[in-house]
Amino acid sequence: MRLRKEPDKMQEKEILLIAQISDALAHPARIKIFRYIMLQNKKRIPVCNKDLVEQFGYAQATISQHVKKLADAGLLQVKKQDRFSYYYVHLGTLQNYLDATRKFENM
Repeated sequence: MRLRKEPDKMQEKEILLIAQISDALAHPARIKIFRYIMLQNKKRIPVCNKDLVEQFGYAQATISQHVKKLADAGLLQVKKQDRFSYYYVHLGTLQNYLDATRKFENM
């Protein structure tokens, strides 16, 4: 008698999501930036690059690199208005990540 493998409950897209978001949050500065934007969004305060430079004291180019990594992962939405870019946390992506990690944990 041949034993069958139990089917994996996680789908490939969930595994890729965990890897992508975890990579984006792998740097302490990105976690701090993401958290700051999330807290400001919660208070309905818009956040742009100059706000992040003032808050964290990093060079503008450094902030831009970190924000790009978060945006590429889908954690941030960037909305351009005039010559400024405003950042908003994409709660749907964050919730999908949390759901996938819970599924990963319960295997």
